[in-house]
Amino acid sequence: MAEAPVLSSGQEGSRSVVLAEEAFGARFAEGLVHQSVRAEQAARRRGTAATKTRGLVSGGGAKPWRQKGTGRARAGSSRSPIWTGGGTVFGPQPRSYTFKVNRKEQRAALRSALSLHASRGSLAVLDVGSFDAPRTRRAAELIEDWEPKTGRPLPALVVLAPEESAAALSFRNLSRVAVLTPENVGVTDLLAAAALLVSEAALEQLSARAGSARRTAEVER
Repeated sequence: MAEAPVLSSGQEGSRSVVLAEEAFGARFAEGLVHQSVRAEQAARRRGTAATKTRGLVSGGGAKPWRQKGTGRARAGSSRSPIWTGGGTVFGPQPRSYTFKVNRKEQRAALRSALSLHASRGSLAVLDVGSFDAPRTRRAAELIEDWEPKTGRPLPALVVLAPEESAAALSFRNLSRVAVLTPENVGVTDLLAAAALLVSEAALEQLSARAGSARRTAEVER
């Protein structure tokens, strides 16, 4: 059964949280994870690239020269695609790149990403009670003490509930740290983060999203 340490000012490592096996004990489904990441990245594409066809390019209404008798090839418009300054043939047009992933597959991919952090020991639970007001220095110290000593800051993802605004303001200005709410966390965000820091309220919501409604238990050390 996987556990995650609880990070709190002056109490690091004093207690831990038992993670729900349904959400944090799944095997890594590589195919579903790949599909979900593709879907999330495709949904983030703006899809606004556009080119002008010969009907959209200004000018070209008059026939360049008469049909016969000039010795030149016939031409009906100076905005033909074969002319310099003419329209584009089969160029990109505004479109949506999104495609559907089934809900069960999305949950399975989310469980895989969460279980990967749990198995690697890169998941910790944040005690937001120590952030009664925004304290960026305190947030930086918590992450620095918990992260492995690699000589450089790791990309970290902090997941906080919407009502935990003081903690969110404390972490959002840190370098290589992203702050998201549980409903906005995607599989791509979890895989891109080398460290995952979650509040207790956000942990419950993430577990519910992954298909587990069982509340986590706290273990005193």
